[in-house]
Amino acid sequence: MKLLLDEMYSPALAQSLRGAGTNCQTVSELGLTGISDIDLFEAAVAQGYSVLTENVADFVQICADCIKGGCHHPGVLIALSTRFSRRPAGMSSLVSAVLAVSSEIMEDQVVYLRHSP
Repeated sequence: MKLLLDEMYSPALAQSLRGAGTNCQTVSELGLTGISDIDLFEAAVAQGYSVLTENVADFVQICADCIKGGCHHPGVLIALSTRFSRRPAGMSSLVSAVLAVSSEIMEDQVVYLRHSP
């Protein structure tokens, strides 16, 4: 899985995910800082990235519109802020949750991450 981290995530999370074997980039590394969610989604799709975000409302709607319009996407991972902290202490939980779904087929899916047992 190629993973694009939405703007709310730190470069430290990207480093931790890379250290765990995940191919990931941050929006700033791709020069996408400050663009709209739809533009971010379209850039991710064009480059084959699944998106990791906590922005449920926008990305669920964007994904639904994409499917309704006949397009496909590599997947969106939702890490609800009520489940996962972006603070350094919560990083390992988020990395584990991403790794738990990394081997699944993500195409056209919106996956809500859960804490690994």
